[in-house]
Amino acid sequence: MLFRNRFLILLALAALLAFLSLSLQFLHLIPVKEDGMNPKSRKRIMPDPLTEPPAIDPIYEARVYCNVPSITESSMEGHAPHYFKLVSVHVLIRHGDRYPLYAIPKTKRPEIDCTLVSNRKPSHPHLEAFVRHMSQGSEAQMDGTLGSLPRYPSHPLCEMGELTQTGVVQHLHNGQLLREIYIKKHKLLSSDWTAKHLYLETTGKSRTLQSGLALLYTFLPDFDWKKINIKHQWSTIFCSGSCDCPMRNHYLEEEQRRQYSLRVKNSHLERTYVDMAKIVGIPTRQLRASNPIDSMLCHFCHNVSFPCTKNGCIDIEHFKVIKTHQLEDERERQEKKLYFWYALLAVHPLLNQTVNRMQRIADGKKEELFVLYSAHDVTLSPVLSALGITEARFPRFAARLVFELWQDEKKPREHFIRILYNGFDVTFQTSFCWEHNMHSRKPMCPLEKFVHFVKRGMFSVFNSTNYYDACRRRPF
Repeated sequence: MLFRNRFLILLALAALLAFLSLSLQFLHLIPVKEDGMNPKSRKRIMPDPLTEPPAIDPIYEARVYCNVPSITESSMEGHAPHYFKLVSVHVLIRHGDRYPLYAIPKTKRPEIDCTLVSNRKPSHPHLEAFVRHMSQGSEAQMDGTLGSLPRYPSHPLCEMGELTQTGVVQHLHNGQLLREIYIKKHKLLSSDWTAKHLYLETTGKSRTLQSGLALLYTFLPDFDWKKINIKHQWSTIFCSGSCDCPMRNHYLEEEQRRQYSLRVKNSHLERTYVDMAKIVGIPTRQLRASNPIDSMLCHFCHNVSFPCTKNGCIDIEHFKVIKTHQLEDERERQEKKLYFWYALLAVHPLLNQTVNRMQRIADGKKEELFVLYSAHDVTLSPVLSALGITEARFPRFAARLVFELWQDEKKPREHFIRILYNGFDVTFQTSFCWEHNMHSRKPMCPLEKFVHFVKRGMFSVFNSTNYYDACRRRPF
């Protein structure tokens, strides 16, 4: 009888333990080993509903945007297995730090010196030699009006939109970093390089021309003016002869309406503008139109006090509110598709040029091995969006987007690309190659995937097969 009672108690305990074990596994408190996988690798099917999105830190993001030059910057450019050969590099840059394009009405402009002084921070070991070399550039070949632009900034009080010493130094650093990787390590350009090995293009602004020259000065094995031929691009989206695209303009207008709608719904932002307008003594609408964040970023990046009037001072709290709204706008822009649709149509001509050049090099042509486009934030931002790189920050000063073309020396007919943004490999964040990463051990994307995306894939969302139709068809 005693034995039977003990048996029943043990049986009840065993049933209770089994029930608890199953319950805990169901609630994901005990990892379950499935299909021979390590229990630690198990992923939750349902995300934790209590997890909050990361808080926006406007001050941190503003510092990233300023991009104060640093000699300790690390990069992943030029990394590949030893049996891969680098055959070409395409670089798209945003100009460096500049003076504001807009002034806050009735306030004193920030006093920034745009002459280049080697003993003033930030500086660069080659800054003095750069100024000396730029002053001897009469033999440079530049398209259109580029030849009439100054080759380096030189005003004691910066003019509106002028590149600053910080902006020059940022691109001297970029050029030096790329030189160490692409020239010294991979021998992309030999010491006897010629003009045919380069393709250089810039918009008609002094800040983009000067940024491109600063990067080239520290990048090239020998900066020979006779070999420098810089082409002028009149469009900020580099659409060249393919700029007629009605639907691109339509999506941009819709995106601008979305931005306006988000702004008018932000009561905190509106109160901030009202307060700032009272300080400077102008109507709120006029203050908004002057785009105060542009000037405030200059004060912030150069550690210059925000402006004051007899009515008070614009301060860091005003700056935080406006910068936070900018960041929230970028988040919503990712969620809505208007900007993405605009971006696909805006950057196709530029990406198409890049693909065509890569195909020629893959076929054995040894020209235009290094390509540099010196551009703006409104150039880089849609390129990042069109490629599907949604995690990328808005282009900082002196941002760089690099496309590397590699040849597999074990299979010379096979070519691959890597895409890097500010030194970080974002190849497998792209919409056309993220799936490839799950099925291949090679740390690159096949060139044909990029080609298919640019030639056809970009237009599928518009229910079209080519750029011309997509620019004229309303799919929605």
